[in-house]
Amino acid sequence: MNIIGIGNAIVDVICKVEDQFLIDHQLTKSTMRLVDETEFKNLLSNLAIEQTIAGGSVANSIVGMSQLGSNVSFIGKINNDELGNKYEESLTKEKVKYCYQKKQESISTGTCLILITPDSERTMCTFLGIAGKINENDIDEKAIKESSLTFLEGYLWDEGEPKMAFHKAMQLSKQVAMSLSDKFCVDRHKDSFLELVKNKLDITFANEQEIKELIDAKSYEEIIDFGKSLNKLLIVTRSDKGSVAIQGKEVVECSSKENLKIVDLTGAGDLFAAGFLHGYNQAWNIKQCLEMGTDMASQIIQKIGARLN
Repeated sequence: MNIIGIGNAIVDVICKVEDQFLIDHQLTKSTMRLVDETEFKNLLSNLAIEQTIAGGSVANSIVGMSQLGSNVSFIGKINNDELGNKYEESLTKEKVKYCYQKKQESISTGTCLILITPDSERTMCTFLGIAGKINENDIDEKAIKESSLTFLEGYLWDEGEPKMAFHKAMQLSKQVAMSLSDKFCVDRHKDSFLELVKNKLDITFANEQEIKELIDAKSYEEIIDFGKSLNKLLIVTRSDKGSVAIQGKEVVECSSKENLKIVDLTGAGDLFAAGFLHGYNQAWNIKQCLEMGTDMASQIIQKIGARLN
């Protein structure tokens, strides 16, 4: 069965920087900040580009699933410009069915500057461009109805048209999974995200920092208790402490891999979700899904960017 992702269609521009660059530009390490096109260009002006690739959190996951052999589709808003054309080509080359008809827009295709510091952490500055203007008319109803699961990203959630697109997609879906995306993203939309996790989503992906922010938890035990109370599937990644899935009263833990040569944490969460959902869609047990997620995340953090090949 097909999995469809809906997310910000963003071209990733990857650069290596020193910690001082973040300090000089008042950037908080390991978070994502929204910027306008002028600020984006100013930040990029003195940097050497390591890699440019079609990105966006859910798009990264969808490509990962495709590379594992899953049948996948993606909806994301792009302009009919050079970056938009490159974006679509990059996904279709990865055997992802692109379910959006691009047209000439007044706003350019979105871009994300990914800054990698020597400790392999990634800090992102995103110019959403037309990606942030997705609306319910951009949602391919047929594609969603024909899919077994819809995967959404918290980054996409915003008041107005994106929110309406989000709701339309959820209403049409057989099952809905979502990534909380980012601690600041959770902080901005806390009440809405809590409502989604409790009442709308079948599967929630979060790292420990994000879920603690969402439920104001101080300890791991509080996260487990919250997960048990949901009666849905909550997956929490815990960096070197591994990961855990909570479904009803069942708690399944998975260790992280050791002795890895970590160079870039950019795609860790995205590729973890890819591995997990690939297994989940084939009715693997939860432990097997966690192990596949862990394997995918372990591979991606040992290379630059969010693509395995």
